[in-house]
Amino acid sequence: MISLQFLLTAFVVCIAPGTGVIYTLALGLGQGRKAAIFAALGCTIGIIPHLAAAILGLAALLHTSAVLFQVVKFAGVAYLLYLAWQSLKSDGALAVRADANAQPAMAIIQRGALINILNPKLSIFFLALLPPFLSGTAASATTEMITLGAIFMMMTFAIFVLYGVFAALARDRLLQSAGIMRALNRSFAAIFAALGLRLAFEKA
Repeated sequence: MISLQFLLTAFVVCIAPGTGVIYTLALGLGQGRKAAIFAALGCTIGIIPHLAAAILGLAALLHTSAVLFQVVKFAGVAYLLYLAWQSLKSDGALAVRADANAQPAMAIIQRGALINILNPKLSIFFLALLPPFLSGTAASATTEMITLGAIFMMMTFAIFVLYGVFAALARDRLLQSAGIMRALNRSFAAIFAALGLRLAFEKA
C-alpha cells in the first residue's frame, strides 16, 4: 500500500508550485518563519474536506452536479482575486513590507485552508490519486485511503514549511530594497490573479 511509487508521486505533486506554495512564500517573505508555518498548516487543513469527500464517495457527486461545481469554483475564483488585491494593497494581508506586523495565527490558517477548500478539483484529484495504490481488499479500502491521505498531508505540510522557511531566510535581504518589495507584491498579485483565471476555465 505505502509504496515507493506512491511516495514519489505524492512528493512530485506536493513540491510543484501551486496556490498553497505561493501563499506560504508570500507569508514567509512578508511576515517571517512563524507566519509561513501557519500558512502551511492552513493549506494542509484545507485538504481534509476533499480527502473526506474522496473517501466517502462524495467527490463524484460534486463533479456530477454542474451547479454545485460552478458555485464552489467561482467562490474559489473570487477568493484568489481577493488575495491578489491583498497583495497589491500597501496594507493588505499579503503585502510584502519591511514593517509588517504579525497577523493572528488563526487568520493566516483560515486563509490557507480556504485556498484549498474552494478548489473543487482537489476532491476529484484524490479520487484519482489514491485508488491505484490500494491493496484491492474492499474491507480495508477506507483505512488504506485514510492512511495514504494522512501521508500526503504530512508531506504537504513538511514541503510547504521548507518553502516558507526558505522565504523567511531570504526576507531580510530582499526587503532592503523598496523596488524589490514592489516587484514581489505585483508578482504575487499577478500569480494569484492568473491562478484564479485558470480556475475559472476549469470544467467538472
